Amino acid sequence: MIPVSSAARVWLVTGHTDMRKGFASLSLIVQETLRRDPNSGHLFVFRGRRGDLVKILWHDGQGQCLFSKRLERGRFLWPSAANGSVTISAAQLGYLLSGIDWRAPQYTWRPEAAG
Repeated sequence: MIPVSSAARVWLVTGHTDMRKGFASLSLIVQETLRRDPNSGHLFVFRGRRGDLVKILWHDGQGQCLFSKRLERGRFLWPSAANGSVTISAAQLGYLLSGIDWRAPQYTWRPEAAG
């Protein structure tokens, strides 16, 4: 897991992004579309057209990092907001990267009795 500080925010870039893009192109999207600083220490999460691949752009203080994750089955749940980005918590990012519905996480199994 990415060591996210408590001051860092996680931004989901709504819509789909061309996953051939790298550091410079994704940083330009953050600057021009979202009007944010890509070197601020916040995480910017992009999703591909098919929905099974995400890329995360993050500046750790020493340089930019680009993480990617592809689901073997299923798709990442993604918001459809009009303003171009949605902010979520670090815990919700953990759910998202696990393929769990981050908007309303639920237990999949709970013990019925102890002992």
